[in-house]
Amino acid sequence: MNTEQHFPTDSQQVTGTLALSVFTAVLGSLEFGYNIGVINAPQKIIEENYNATWMHRYDEPIPAGTLTSLWSLSVAIFSIGGMLSSFCVGFISEWLGRRKAMLVNNLFAFIGGSLMGMSKLCHSFEMMILGRMVIGAYCGLASGLTPMYVGEIAPTSLRGALGTLHQLAIVTGILIAQILGLESLLGNEQLWPVLLGVTIVPTVLQMALLPFCPESPRFLYIVSKAERAKNENISFLFAGLRRLTGRLEVGDMLAEMKEEKRRMDMERKVSILELFRSSLYRQPIIIAILLQLSQQLSGINAIFYYSTNIFMKAGVQSPVYATIGAGVVNCAFTVVSLFLVERMGRRTLHMLGLGGMCICAIIMTTALALLESVPWMSYISMLSIFGFVAFFEVGPGPIPWFFVAELFSQGPRPAAMAVAGCSNWTANFIIGMCFQYVADLSGPYVFLIFAALLLFFLIFTFFRVPETRGKTFDQIAANFHQHSAGGMMDMDMDLDKPSTELDYLGEESIN
Repeated sequence: MNTEQHFPTDSQQVTGTLALSVFTAVLGSLEFGYNIGVINAPQKIIEENYNATWMHRYDEPIPAGTLTSLWSLSVAIFSIGGMLSSFCVGFISEWLGRRKAMLVNNLFAFIGGSLMGMSKLCHSFEMMILGRMVIGAYCGLASGLTPMYVGEIAPTSLRGALGTLHQLAIVTGILIAQILGLESLLGNEQLWPVLLGVTIVPTVLQMALLPFCPESPRFLYIVSKAERAKNENISFLFAGLRRLTGRLEVGDMLAEMKEEKRRMDMERKVSILELFRSSLYRQPIIIAILLQLSQQLSGINAIFYYSTNIFMKAGVQSPVYATIGAGVVNCAFTVVSLFLVERMGRRTLHMLGLGGMCICAIIMTTALALLESVPWMSYISMLSIFGFVAFFEVGPGPIPWFFVAELFSQGPRPAAMAVAGCSNWTANFIIGMCFQYVADLSGPYVFLIFAALLLFFLIFTFFRVPETRGKTFDQIAANFHQHSAGGMMDMDMDLDKPSTELDYLGEESIN
């Protein structure tokens, strides 16, 4: 089978509509990152506010155990909200469509940001905790909807680079939160509610821009066309394709979707359970889950946990600025990944990132173990931090998010995104809850655990993860189908004749 000749890739361009649509979508990712990073800087100030609220209610200081529990809940409930909502991505994206789902999702961000921003004024830490859960629910949906929408509207030749923008927006949001969280800006006793409430700014911007973005043509054609076969939808489909590509003739793209639709019609509706039961989907869903775990169990959160302490021991006068420097490295190497992903491929970059992180983790362990006896090892620790962060953003940071959308055809994609997203959030929650205890028991040797995990993910990627660069969604899915069927299926595609709008209208009249 050879279908690549039917799809021009080098001629694809980034049109104004495509740029606007991707930018608008990744505003949700920016907000996701902002809410990951915003809670760390004002921790002590918020804890003091919790104590003041307790004094206001009960005329006595808050018990130390209660304060610890309330703060831990404030942090962890964000992941719980994300876990719950990420499981609904498939249902919501098919019910409302990709674009409308992102629009409606902004209500969660608006409510969550308002609750957190008003919590001090209302003397209510309950509002703060509830707001963190609601904003977590927003981020759980955004972490699935954004890569899905961007992956579906992006040309095949640009899908990897544009998919990386999701991770770039996340790390940019974290960096913005770190900068705004400085005490001289918003991270002080008077302005911390503004720091938390400013999360509604990208929400308002995304709500204003989404009406100017087209719905995913793949959703209109493959998912909703059989249910709502109307001339209005046909017009939206072709208008969207032409705006996104900048071409009047879009028959080759329609032919690709037509074949994907034909294959989808041959499959039954795919549920989450069937992803694991069916031999067609078992291998790609295991790959999707382990890619998500490779991101969260890589130790990146541990690095940021230790960074301030290591910078202090290295003699840095203001370790908070050094931590911001690590955030800048985070963003810079995400940009590097953006330019490399279509040249080197997803699989190669992911393995490069995992291998580099594994080496940095071993160096970090050695440096931390010798820190007391060899003071200059603190500088090696600093270099290891920057190296670890850089390699993370080359591979395990951006690639798992959009790789899932590439592994599955249109039918099982929403369910797969839900499973992968839930896996990511669950691992995030486990790391957040357990890392402190493991670090207390293991000390600097905690990074050896991460080194072993990184080595396992590297070996798994080498033997089991396919390369998807330059392949259409249908080719990737057909690859797994061939393996599961022992190569018995003949993938003979009717793509030589480009589809036209008249073909589409004729097909609708038959239906």
